[in-house]
Parts: sequence; C-alpha cells; structure tokens
Amino acid sequence: MASLREFLIEKGYTRIRLFPTLTQHLEITAKINGVKGSFILDTGASNSCIDFKYAEHFKITSEESEVLAAGAGATDMRTELSKENSIKIGTWKRQNINLVLFDLSHVNIALENHNTPAVHGILGADILNLGKGIIDYQYNCLYLKK
Repeated sequence: MASLREFLIEKGYTRIRLFPTLTQHLEITAKINGVKGSFILDTGASNSCIDFKYAEHFKITSEESEVLAAGAGATDMRTELSKENSIKIGTWKRQNINLVLFDLSHVNIALENHNTPAVHGILGADILNLGKGIIDYQYNCLYLKK
C-alpha cells in the first residue's frame, strides 16, 4: 500500500513543508510577485492577505475596498484589494491572484508576545481551494495540485 505522500505525488500534487510555530500555527514560505515571505496557513481565513506595511515589499498595487475585515480578535478593519498577483509555493504557482491588504499588527503582536517571529501575511482558503489543498498534520506538509 502506498503512503499518502506517494499517492498524492503520483496524482500530480506537490509537497510543501509547513513549520509549526510555538503558538501552534502553521507557517509557510511563499513568493508573492517573485518576493519571498513568511505566512501563516489559515484554513479559516476566506481570503489570503498581506499586511499593509509589506505592500511595497511584495510589489503590490491596490485599490480601496468597501469591505471591512474581521478575524483574529479584530473587527471592522479597513481593507484594500490587490489584483493580478503571482504566487509561488514550492513548485506550485499561479497567476492573477487577488490579495486583501489590511493591518495585521494585532496578529503579529500576538505572535511576538509568544516569542514567535512576525509574518508578512496569511494564506487562506482561497489558495487551498485553488490548489485542491491537502494538509498532512502528522508530517507537517501541504499538498497542492499542480
């Protein structure tokens, strides 16, 4: 019988390493518009997002949005929308990705209060759905369909 890893690789998935933090979040490395960053993988986040202060770092242009964000203990936060971004996670890559920009300082303060490094953003269910994501918690890895 094949292992989960062998089975998924045979089905055209790519394996990406996840790094559990001291806060039990799963951290993942990704490139947005060719720029490497650190992200929390969050199955409960409907959209992937970047902290406002890293917009220039990731070469992101955005426009005002009327949608207010909520989550991680904060509500009614101002957002901006960025369209037509590229993302690369391991060897998996996609174009024309939308990203939400908003203030993630409350997330990073919580991480830093637990001696965990700050992150650039959050990768959410939009990416997991797009890549038909499968998380292997036993071996701390994410599989995305190529």
